[in-house]
Amino acid sequence: MLDTLRQFIADVVSPTAQAGRKFDDTDYRLAATALLVHVISLDGEPSAVEKRKLHSLLESRFKLDPGTADQLIASATLVEGEAVDLYHFTSVIMRAVNEEGRLRIVEMMWELVYADGQVTEFEDNVVWRAADLLGVSSRDRIDLKHRVAAANQPVPAAGS
Repeated sequence: MLDTLRQFIADVVSPTAQAGRKFDDTDYRLAATALLVHVISLDGEPSAVEKRKLHSLLESRFKLDPGTADQLIASATLVEGEAVDLYHFTSVIMRAVNEEGRLRIVEMMWELVYADGQVTEFEDNVVWRAADLLGVSSRDRIDLKHRVAAANQPVPAAGS
């Protein structure tokens, strides 16, 4: 508690110091990014498309600059590699994020699943398990999946 207050005061006095600060285990953005890294790593090494999509999502959804997004991805990759399950990440998110925010995180997961144009049963299963742990209903999870899938359909050429 005292450390949090000290950090808040330090950030107010010197806001630029926050930019260099590492993400800690209680930061929901680290937990969410670890889930996202897990999703793109399921089928082996993440593709360039998946990496670009992850970076884009973090910059736009968490309002991060590219350097901070790089730091977040590096930190998340480390903690994701050490994790034995999804619960640690989802419990951090549950404590810090409201229902709307949790829906956005599940939507981000689907966006990464569809980034390479293929949905594997492993990816589908991980999103299902994470959504369940995040308190996102099956109906909302499936609605988000269909919405993201529809948005990722190729646009037919004119005259087709």
